[in-house]
Order: sequence, then structure tokens, then C-alpha cells
Amino acid sequence: MKRDTKHSTGRLTAEIRDTNQLDAAGSSLSEALQVSFIILKIIMIVLVIVFLASGFRTVGSDEQAFVLRFGKISGVGEDRILGPGLHWVFPYPIDEIVKIPVAKKVNLAINSFWYYQSASEMLPKSIKPRRDIKPVLYPTRDGYCITRSEEQSQAVADFAGSDYNIVHCKWQLTYQIDDPERFFKNVYVRNVKPGEIYFDVIRESITPFLEDLIDGAVVTAMVNYTIDEAISSQDRIPKHVKKLLQEKLDKIESGIKAVSIQLTAITWPRQVDYAFLASIKASQGSQKAISKAKGYAENTLNETAGPVAAELLAVLKKDKTVSEREKELLWTQLAGTSQEKIAQARAYRTKVVETAKANAEYLQKILPEYRKRPKLVIQKIYQDAVEYVLNNTDEKMIIQSTEGARGTEIRILLNRDPTIKPRGKK
Repeated sequence: MKRDTKHSTGRLTAEIRDTNQLDAAGSSLSEALQVSFIILKIIMIVLVIVFLASGFRTVGSDEQAFVLRFGKISGVGEDRILGPGLHWVFPYPIDEIVKIPVAKKVNLAINSFWYYQSASEMLPKSIKPRRDIKPVLYPTRDGYCITRSEEQSQAVADFAGSDYNIVHCKWQLTYQIDDPERFFKNVYVRNVKPGEIYFDVIRESITPFLEDLIDGAVVTAMVNYTIDEAISSQDRIPKHVKKLLQEKLDKIESGIKAVSIQLTAITWPRQVDYAFLASIKASQGSQKAISKAKGYAENTLNETAGPVAAELLAVLKKDKTVSEREKELLWTQLAGTSQEKIAQARAYRTKVVETAKANAEYLQKILPEYRKRPKLVIQKIYQDAVEYVLNNTDEKMIIQSTEGARGTEIRILLNRDPTIKPRGKK
């Protein structure tokens, strides 16, 4: 009986000791759990802060951006576009910011209309047209553009019988994105891979698209010009091409602006180099001769009649409706040698008229005397005429015949008086 009581007391003591140990462990576990919950809360708060802080995005000074919220552009009006600076958006996957480089201008070289060149021909020394090219053009290898013939009008649409020419040309397009929303919606750009720059992906994706558009614009524009106009034009044709290209870009609402288009190189086919150079030389010679003739004509007219010479000449040749008063007004404005000739002619006319009047008055005056003594009057007139003639001569010789002589001998001495000069050399 005593043994059983001792055994029970020992077991109870052991159970009490175990219970105390369990209470201490539970208390420790509870404290550990509380600490863990606190640490977890702190971590969650930090994660939330980091998550929200990751929504800050910077838009560069040469960029514009918009926010995609679950794949759709968010915002209304001007709020749809984000300008340069720091902006906050909901982090991915709620929001995604798309930045478009709108201020960057990209140069795109177009060589699809240039003839094939080998690596050696592309060296700087081989840029000029070669003289040893065989007269063969390979349409599947060489690029070229068609121009209209010299005789064909721009309004002619009938291709039958037209003689078109070809040229080789190089172009350079400078473009930029001026409407990022339209560009994003209507122009395909492939997905950006890790490590790639979005702007480089944009340029790579739209280059074939722009090349096709500008090729069509060049073909459409060049067919409206002759080969001479194409080779000599450095401004007119590029403007035409730019207009056509921009119309196509606007039609599809691409959001791309053609800043400029330059014609960097243009030449006739290498196979006809000699003939074309000869034609150019002949054309330049003819233009030079025409310009020289026009200059000579203008100088002659100005020297002859002054500034109104061309106007007066046109009136006299073509305009039949000009009144005599208007013609007389133009005549009074003449200058130069023609005015001198006109003045001399008018003076001569006045002299002739006045002389005729004086002679008429003189004859009217001597008419009564002539009726009385006609022989005497005629003799007087004869003497006056002889006196007038003799007064205008430098030397006078009077030879009177004698009676009984066989004849009259006249001797003229040349160079008698060296002081007397011939009239033509005064």
C-alpha cells in the first residue's frame, strides 16, 4: 500500500514537471510566432512600398509616352499623352508605359533605283560613271527609274508610242514620329526582346514599310518629268516626292512625318554615257549661242532705241489695235541712235520744206519780170546757179576758147596744192 502511494506521487510529480515544460515551450512558440508575424508584416509593407515605387517611370526629353491599362490606352484628351519628366503608373501587369521617341529624326537611305555596284566600285574613286561598261542593262539586278519622253505631255495618259527614258538615282528620307498614339495603333512594331532598345526595334520594323512607300512615290513622281528635268532638278522633284509620300502616310494614319527628302545622286544609264555627254555638250552649245544672240539683240535694240525698243517692236509687229497716238507716244520715248536718226530726218524734212517754200516764193516774186523779159530772167537764174556751184568748189579753172584755133586743149595738174584736202577726208 505504501509502495503504491509512493509510485502515484512520483508519477504525479513527473506529470506536473512535463506540464511545466509544455507551458514553457508553448510560450516560446507563441513569442516566436508573434515575432514572425511582425517580420512578415514589415516584409509585406516593404514589398508593397517597392511594388508601388516601381510604378515611377521617366520619360526622356525627346520622348512622349502613353499608358496601357490592361492593354488599352488610358486617359482622355491631353491626359492620354505623357510629356517629358517623372510619372507614376500602376506597376505591371496593371499598367504598362510605352515611350515613343518623337523628337528623334532618322535618316533612311534609298538605293533601290541605283545600278548594281561591286565592292570595288563602291570605293570613292569608282563613284563616277565608268567608261568601260558594256552596253547591257540587267533589269533584275540594276535599279532604275522611268522618266517621260521629251514630246509627251504630262497630261497624256496613253502609253502607246511613248518613248520613255530611264535614270539611276539615290534618295535620302528624314522622318520622325509626330503622333505616337496613331503610330502605336496603326504601324506594326515587333515585340521587344530582353536587352533590346525600343527605338532600334521601331526603326528596324518600319524601315521596309517606308522603303516600299517611298519607292512608290518616286516612281509616281519621276514619270511626270523628262530625263533632262530629272537630272537638272535638285528641289522640285524631291518636293513632289515628299508630297506624295506624306499623303500616303496620312492616309493610313501612320503618325509618321516626312521631314525632308533629298535627291543625293542621279545619273543617266552608264551604257549611253558617251552619247548623253555629247547631247549635253550640244545642248549647252546651242543654249550658249541662243543666249549670245538674245544678248546681242537686246544690246542692239537698247543702243538703237533705248528701253522701249522691245515694246515698240512688239507693237509694230503684232498689235494692230494700238492707236496712232499710243505709237507716237512710244516714238517720243525712243533714245539712242534711232532718236538721232529721227532728229536728222525731221531736220532734213524741215529743210526741204522750207527750201521748197523759199523757191516757190522766189519764183512767185520774179514771175512778173519773167513775163516781161523771159530771156533776161533765165540768164539771171543761170548765173546764180553757176555762182552757187562755183562757191562750193575748192578750185576753179575757167578756159575760154579762141577764134581760129583748131580746138581747145585742157590740161589738169594733179596735186598742185597739197594744202587742199579732198572733201571725203575732212
